[in-house]
Amino acid sequence: MSPIPPVAELEILSQGDEVVQGYTVDTNAAWIAQRATELGLAVGRHASVGDDPAAIAGLLFEAADRATEIVCTGGLGPTDDDHTADAVAAAFGLELRVHPQALEQIRARYATFGRELDVTGQRQARIPAGARLLENRWGTAPGFVVERWPCRLWFLPGVPREMRRMMEAHVIPGWRKRYPQLEAGRLVTVRCVGLGESRAQLLLRGLEHPAVRLGFRAAVPEVQIKLRFEADADEAFVAEYVEQVRGVVERWAYTVQDSTVPGSGGSLEGVVGRALLARGETVATAESCTAGRVAAALTRKPGSSAWMLEGAVVYSNAAKERLCGVPAAMLEEHGAVSEPVALALAQGVRQRSGATWGLATTGIAGPGGGTEDKPVGTVHIAVAGPEGTAHRLLRLPGDRQHVMDLSVASVLKLLHEQLS
Repeated sequence: MSPIPPVAELEILSQGDEVVQGYTVDTNAAWIAQRATELGLAVGRHASVGDDPAAIAGLLFEAADRATEIVCTGGLGPTDDDHTADAVAAAFGLELRVHPQALEQIRARYATFGRELDVTGQRQARIPAGARLLENRWGTAPGFVVERWPCRLWFLPGVPREMRRMMEAHVIPGWRKRYPQLEAGRLVTVRCVGLGESRAQLLLRGLEHPAVRLGFRAAVPEVQIKLRFEADADEAFVAEYVEQVRGVVERWAYTVQDSTVPGSGGSLEGVVGRALLARGETVATAESCTAGRVAAALTRKPGSSAWMLEGAVVYSNAAKERLCGVPAAMLEEHGAVSEPVALALAQGVRQRSGATWGLATTGIAGPGGGTEDKPVGTVHIAVAGPEGTAHRLLRLPGDRQHVMDLSVASVLKLLHEQLS
């Protein structure tokens, strides 16, 4: 068994013309980096390279001289622009061979699709001599790992679903075995909606502590306040500090996620869904500016039929009248984008569906349609429930998609407040 390298540092390499040209967003690198950080493995660099064997080989050779772990995604497929195996062979002076076990695995995968393995598909079985095969049970192209002490290089498919499964099945267990000393510490995340990143930092000034690393992450439509503690941090101190932070941002916080508590936290729609399920309550939606996105968010989790009854997309005034019972006189007097109409939509969809809660959105998502009194980004949201109604007027920045995303999050947060 090889000794443990003195320093563990990861580099992530992504390849493909579509990545460097901007046609494909590199979500693989972000996901790998996040998992590595959670495990306590330092991430030193991300790099991308096109479908050029010489460029790939040069980048691999250079990175292997710096890092102790490299994860490279992409370029393992059957087509002529998949160059990973050739580049690895060129970078480290290895012979390319058809790996019998890889060939059988690929043939078996093709058979499950009702296809025979052709010459093109067989290219995926070419593995550099001395490399260890990594079985891909979720796609056709196997991965492999190459040892170039002190560096270890992992080569995985670029398809995100396959890559993530292979990371969990092969790479992460390999890291845990090689670096038993890794300690990621404890990460507690306070997840908020409606709070800007800079304002969050201003609000928390004065709470800095040398035993806590305080960070912020904007992930529209939410802001995450990240609190990193040492792995052996005193439990009472952690609880007290988290409570102090949550007390400052209570108005915007919807959940606390603790890396030491499996199943804690979660997305806003997930937290709302769990609360509805626990209470045995249901919801219906009426959407005039979010095009069904609120209903889609509420049904993202399996089992959502237990709390989601129905949704109406009511862009026209006629639809608002017919499906939610909004009075024509109200629409005439106040306009569709108004507090009375938002409340009437929420009450109407609740009454007609028989749901415990009615949710409504009505606004101007843009880019056109705004006026001096109601500019683009003006959105009214409302929730109707057993104890009455709640309304909020939003003035949202950004383009159409941004306005819609924030509107969805805001009405779900308003429901969360009522449930709490």
